[in-house]
Amino acid sequence: MNIVAEPVKKSFKTQMLEARELAITASVNRLLSEKGFDAMTVDEVAAEVGIAKASLYKHFSSKEELACAAMVQAMQKAQAFLEELQAQSNPSEGPSAGIALNKLKATTRWTLELKLAGQMPTLPSHNSSLRASLMASRPYMDGLMKVSEVLGGWIVQAQQDGYINASLPPLAVLYTIYARACDPVVEFLKMSELHTDEEIIDIIMTTCFSGLNARSN
Repeated sequence: MNIVAEPVKKSFKTQMLEARELAITASVNRLLSEKGFDAMTVDEVAAEVGIAKASLYKHFSSKEELACAAMVQAMQKAQAFLEELQAQSNPSEGPSAGIALNKLKATTRWTLELKLAGQMPTLPSHNSSLRASLMASRPYMDGLMKVSEVLGGWIVQAQQDGYINASLPPLAVLYTIYARACDPVVEFLKMSELHTDEEIIDIIMTTCFSGLNARSN
């Protein structure tokens, strides 16, 4: 006889702590998206969540740990999105359907939607102390490797299918797609108030995947 163990119920205190940490990382995500790591302050995060700075440090010991937790959360969201895309594959469709390219486009569009909604943290600069924290974070680096592996596979397939320039190194294409998460053109177009969010996304998608050339080569 198999006995199925009942899931352990979390205490009310534990649930409240987890809810607070989610609120904290959500605020950090927005601030990282809005102004970046260097300009963000712990005081701003505490004020936005509505807790004392001392209480904030009970959850996260430093500004780097705060931002790292938000970046890990963002990476987990990306993994979940890519897994959902993979599950939508239709084996009956051949390479000519451009499945790999469509998945790359869907991923880029999703990234831009999050960025415009203030939910995509800006990647740290090369000399940022956050970069060192992320490099030392096993959850973040494991997530980054998994996301890169999935996207890299789609890039190679799209090149083989003739939808992406095969002379370009796949790594360069991957970095180009990653760069859309911190593309300043999005903010410039948003500030101009000349385009809707959907129009901005379409513009970035076109320049990313079709370039600026008015003629097909």
